[in-house]
Amino acid sequence: MSDCCPLPKGPPSQSPGTGRWLAATAAGLVVWGALYWQLQPAASWIVARLPLVPGSRTADAVAFFLYDTPKVLMLLGLVVFAMGVIRSWFSADRTRRLLAGRRTGVGNVAAALLGIVTPFCSCSAVPLFIGFVSAGVPLGVTFSFLIAAPMINEVALGLLFGLVGWKVALAYLGFGLGVAITAGIVIGRCHLDGWLQPWVREIRMTASDVPGQRMTLVDRLEAGVDAVRDIVGKVWLWVIAGIAVGALIHGYAPADLLATVMGRSAWWSVPAAVLVGIPLYSNAAGIIPVVEALLSKGAAIGTVLAFMMAVTALSLPEIVILRKVLTGRLIAVFIGVVALGILAVGYLFNFAFAS
Repeated sequence: MSDCCPLPKGPPSQSPGTGRWLAATAAGLVVWGALYWQLQPAASWIVARLPLVPGSRTADAVAFFLYDTPKVLMLLGLVVFAMGVIRSWFSADRTRRLLAGRRTGVGNVAAALLGIVTPFCSCSAVPLFIGFVSAGVPLGVTFSFLIAAPMINEVALGLLFGLVGWKVALAYLGFGLGVAITAGIVIGRCHLDGWLQPWVREIRMTASDVPGQRMTLVDRLEAGVDAVRDIVGKVWLWVIAGIAVGALIHGYAPADLLATVMGRSAWWSVPAAVLVGIPLYSNAAGIIPVVEALLSKGAAIGTVLAFMMAVTALSLPEIVILRKVLTGRLIAVFIGVVALGILAVGYLFNFAFAS
């Protein structure tokens, strides 16, 4: 064969270190899973050996902090790594087109439904939110997920079903999805991407400009590691600060006082419930005992559910963490849009289920 007719070049050969990278990644995932499933017993074991009164508010707050801090940081690291690897195949523009849907609202519906099957509290949902935002997913779509994930899940719906019946549980599901989808669409229509923190905008721009070069598997895994180093390195301190606030609230929130204050059906009870709920922190299942106490004291169902939505979808610890990703103006828009939706739900429930 003549040397003047070289054979066409094939795909780039894999790096000699591919096997080592794959083995290290697999081992890392196994270790991650083993550690994650031991977080709860480990936190309980540590608290049991501290000079704290079992079942006291301080013990509850410390246990919450010791469990939630590594949980959220581990989730953040895993999600950001996965998004970094995925982003090496899909530019931000392609990801945006894929997840935004062809029609307005399709992506928001998909994101809200995804939130239902990921039963995270608000702080645990933030890692996925950060991963979506950094990958260039439309801002409104990511907010639909961020709202739905802590507000609606199968555990909360099951508990509501047992507590107040299937009609209320089904209505809560419908209204919760409505708030998440509508708020996401409104925020998306406002085109507020410029109100993200500068470092987030830089990541999104970089992702949009990824050249069409062929990358090896090692290159893609390295991109995931780089994403973890870059993003987690910027937000980890805010995550810990947010969870610390949540732990204090979790341990010391006066449930009896809340039940007394909100056990009224005056017109102002719904906005009062939202204002009281925002500084608190719990997941949807954890707030059910307070919901039961409020209902037993005669609070209107809409007022109670507005309080539940505010606690789960607009918690102060979540806002503290998001402050590293979103500017103050965007956080204010997020709070305002979601709060208006929750107020509407509260009044509609009070009207629909009035005795």
